[in-house]
Amino acid sequence: MILPVLLALLGDSSFAPVARVVERGIREGVYPGAVVVVGRRDTILYASGFGRVTWAAGASRPTVRETRWDLASLTKVVATTSAVLVLVDQGRVSLEAPVARYLPRFTGGGRERVTVRMLLDHTSGLPAYLPFYRMTPTRAKAVDRLYREPLRHRPGAVMEYSDLNGILLGLLVEKVAGSPLDRFASRAVFAPLGMGSTAFAPDLPRGVPVAPSRRAAGCCAPAQRVNDDNAVLFGGVAGHAGLFSTGSDLARFAQVWLGKGTPPAADKPWVSPATLEQFLLRLPGEKRALGWEVPESVQDTGQPSVYGNSICTCAFGHTGWTGTMLWVDPTADLFVVFLTNRSLEPRVRNSIRVLRELRNELSEEVLTITRRRS
Repeated sequence: MILPVLLALLGDSSFAPVARVVERGIREGVYPGAVVVVGRRDTILYASGFGRVTWAAGASRPTVRETRWDLASLTKVVATTSAVLVLVDQGRVSLEAPVARYLPRFTGGGRERVTVRMLLDHTSGLPAYLPFYRMTPTRAKAVDRLYREPLRHRPGAVMEYSDLNGILLGLLVEKVAGSPLDRFASRAVFAPLGMGSTAFAPDLPRGVPVAPSRRAAGCCAPAQRVNDDNAVLFGGVAGHAGLFSTGSDLARFAQVWLGKGTPPAADKPWVSPATLEQFLLRLPGEKRALGWEVPESVQDTGQPSVYGNSICTCAFGHTGWTGTMLWVDPTADLFVVFLTNRSLEPRVRNSIRVLRELRNELSEEVLTITRRRS
């Protein structure tokens, strides 16, 4: 399905400050290319591609509708959280149930007290990361190691963002759905939402435009090669990474969350508003929604928020290691998609820090511009 686009607004000069931020990132060597999409529940306010898909002088310019980007940790919300959301909406998964109900091997050492909710809000007690690709030779061995990994904290006591939570959620989806994660996500998430250009690495059609996210042997790795090595070990399909998508598809995804579960122009919801609200509800003091990040102030973190300085605390979003970002502000009826391939040999030191500053500036410019237009 084609996104509703106000063509007259795509070149709107009021968004020139956004373009300047993105172009500065290219000049400073943070990333070779990017796309930005800004919109509301039922329309697109601004959409543009910038730079080139690689650092090569003859490389093509990325496009909003065609260029696929390695989403990295955006996989956690676009595929995995959304797949769990569908299963909860269907009554097949309970957020308060122990993970062991669905994955019986996940027991012992306090694991039996870890709930599905704790995987989603990253309070399971599992460590942030393990290099399974170095520790184990196969996906099966990595799963064995994951089930044995000791908890670092008492379940529910500490929020520690962890790839392991995403991997476990992917395994849970596969067990409950009786289908590989990529197949279930395609059938239950991407197809109903009209995200026809979104797929895990093995399912990317050959020949489609892809912005490479890493280098190998002195040149760009194969376009379908996901950046995350643990995802590679899992065959390119994992709950924490491995998904590729376009700016247009992610805009549509954001619009569904702004629409409380109903895609633009659709006559029926994808999931019920009540279920979707469960995933966005958070108690005072909680630092995450279910699957999603929530804005934190510079006073809390000592760093500028990637979502801008003046965004509503009700907003939610996520970022990815490769240089991707998506955020949604339901109060302002606003979303931003900002996709880059920062991980492709950035030409500036500490590119993650510099990208954080660019994300902050871009988000704040969007918030300022759209408030003036309201």
